[in-house]
Amino acid sequence: MKLFHTLSGTKFLRPVLFALSLVFQAPCPSLHADEDRPPDIVLILADDLGFSDLGCYGGEIRTPVLDELARNGQRYSQFYNAARCCPSRASLLTGRYPHEAGIGHMTYDAGEPGYRGDLRKGTPTIAEILKEAGYFTAMSGKWHVTYNVHSDSPKDNWPCQRGFDQFFGTLPGHGSFYDPAGLMRNNEPAKPEEGFFYTDAIADNAIGFIEQADDQPLFLYVAFTAPHYPLHAREESIESYNGVYDVGWDAIRKMRHENLIKEGIIPGGTALTPRDPASIPWEEDPHRDWQAHRMQVYAAMVTEMDTAIGRIVESLQSNDRLENSLLVFLSDNGGSNEGHLYNTIERMKKPWVSPVIPESAPDGTPMRAGDWPGEPLGGPATYGSYGPRWANVSNTPFRRHKSWVHEGGIATPCIIHFPRNKTIQPGSVSHRVSHIMDLLASATPSGVIANHQTHTDSRSVLRVNSSDRPLGWEHEGNRAFRMGKWKIVSEFPGTWTTMYPYEKEGRWELYNLRKDRTELNDLSEIHPDRLQSMISAYEDWAERIGVIEWSELEGKKE
Repeated sequence: MKLFHTLSGTKFLRPVLFALSLVFQAPCPSLHADEDRPPDIVLILADDLGFSDLGCYGGEIRTPVLDELARNGQRYSQFYNAARCCPSRASLLTGRYPHEAGIGHMTYDAGEPGYRGDLRKGTPTIAEILKEAGYFTAMSGKWHVTYNVHSDSPKDNWPCQRGFDQFFGTLPGHGSFYDPAGLMRNNEPAKPEEGFFYTDAIADNAIGFIEQADDQPLFLYVAFTAPHYPLHAREESIESYNGVYDVGWDAIRKMRHENLIKEGIIPGGTALTPRDPASIPWEEDPHRDWQAHRMQVYAAMVTEMDTAIGRIVESLQSNDRLENSLLVFLSDNGGSNEGHLYNTIERMKKPWVSPVIPESAPDGTPMRAGDWPGEPLGGPATYGSYGPRWANVSNTPFRRHKSWVHEGGIATPCIIHFPRNKTIQPGSVSHRVSHIMDLLASATPSGVIANHQTHTDSRSVLRVNSSDRPLGWEHEGNRAFRMGKWKIVSEFPGTWTTMYPYEKEGRWELYNLRKDRTELNDLSEIHPDRLQSMISAYEDWAERIGVIEWSELEGKKE
């Protein structure tokens, strides 16, 4: 089926919503899409997908649907997330920094306003705002913005209590794709049927919600758990990548780096970062066949997600919604280094202990929880990851991973597809600096949110040059601040120290990202005045949004 029509004509987007107005690049054009109907809005979020995993971002993974969306839409080269799953989701939903939304770290209560681990009351979500504006609001997938994830828990921060008319998905942060923990339909537990596979179920329910919308404008939030561990994929999908990763991580990184330059996503001359400190030359790894297999399963997960997205796009088209749909695809953080094959045999022998890991597969096979060399992955009785060495590939060309605020942790692929908007040049790459909180822009109609708190740091790129807007990050003591082309970044002392010996731990670094996007040339000693002024700006920002020193918070987990 042809997924996308040749596009012509535009007079859309009446002022019922600027909520996703970062995609409009003309200087305040009329946003009327249809005189009688506001646009449908579809947010699609991947989980732990790296910057260069998609085909249209230089990767070798097959993503034909997302590549087609990019060819008919626009890719962003400097779109940022909040470094970790739940902080990014809190920002996406509220248009605020995660600390302002109550989730400055993870979903546990540290006793501080910015670290309650529960979406802040009185801060409206995009679903609440759009529901009030007459939208049918629906979500399919991972929620992960509350610590109340059990069926008998308080439900005040569950999706249906935060603006969604319909919800199908999981409340916790991760789980089996064959038997996920915390699976819910609206406010009731849902039981997986025989043959259940979560990526497909997310798409199936999203399609059902599209059909339920009838004549209402639609807001659909699709939050896939792929490719977050555990590495679960169908055998035929895994086998389709046979041989692809036998060349190893070094060769794949080099190829992706070259492709990113060819695609115009990073400038020519951008240096590729050195191999990650947790990695080794491919030829020296004693388990190369198994390592290649790990990446095969990861790639299969991404391709299966792409196929599922294709079914959602086809449903939008068959329901005459695609041409009037503003569709956004992005990831919640960089590729994840999480896993158990780190540094010692002793650590390898310790299984992952987590309430979301089932004791056995649906057929009763005991679960193998961990990363064991030689252990085949993909099936329901395994719970492994692809490890830091392949995560380094996913985040090509950058340094670091999920949880860090170097570019490898916070730079997300982002695709905007909105056929009716002629200011988007099909296939183009925007170098505009944007943030995941911008998916709920500040210029929402006053009549819609008159009773809500409206202050937010999200910005419409229609109205401001977002490159001039400062942006800040803090996660687990890792800190960063960007002002225009300049960025300071500091890694918390002791973060993964056995894996990542780093001589600059705790020190502020300064980079000119226009010339050095991969953060290799630290200018802190060359421009000490600029460094100090940016540190002061970071400290003012941190105080305003409620950042607490990480060393003071580490012992406050409940």
